[in-house]
Amino acid sequence: MTTAHHITRKAVQVAIDDLCAKKVHFGKSEIEALLNIYKTITKNQDRMDRLKFRDVLHNSFDMTDDILMDRVFRAFDRDNDGYISMTEWVEGLSIFLRGTNEEKIRYAFTVYDLNGDGYISREEMFQMLKTSIIKQPSEEDPDEGIKDLVEIALRKMDKDHDSRLSFQDFHDSVLADPLLLECFGQCLPDHKTVKAFLAMFRSGSLST
Repeated sequence: MTTAHHITRKAVQVAIDDLCAKKVHFGKSEIEALLNIYKTITKNQDRMDRLKFRDVLHNSFDMTDDILMDRVFRAFDRDNDGYISMTEWVEGLSIFLRGTNEEKIRYAFTVYDLNGDGYISREEMFQMLKTSIIKQPSEEDPDEGIKDLVEIALRKMDKDHDSRLSFQDFHDSVLADPLLLECFGQCLPDHKTVKAFLAMFRSGSLST
């Protein structure tokens, strides 16, 4: 396991140059502001752990679902080392806050594909819907209602009828009906929290 290091000015500059070259959806000054927030969150260490990242998702973007917050972390953590680097932080937020439709569709599919096998299975849909739907006291067996929702989702989105959703199934369904983008639970921030976060990072402050 690698050890954390203090962030040097040179490391910040390298990250800025790298991110500018990758054409993220932020200008140079915005990248600098996001890296300053990163340094504040990590106390000037060059990696952000899962708990700190979950605090950001919860406090800044009102996310509460443990399963999906874990999957969002994995979507940001592109090299799968268990930490989010400065570059991964800005690249992830680029999609999270200002992503194109195509970027958001691919990101949401990655989040919902819980085991990373390239498909969203019946079991994965059930697991995500079960945690995102509030149980009503009058319901005797809420699982039956969730199973019905899974079947409805499959009928609507499973274009090749193989009882699971491929990326192409998900992609085509969301293009036809954009409301399906977050059909299995919140994995992107709403407009209100995006606006608030952008205002906050421009001022250089963030409460975590």
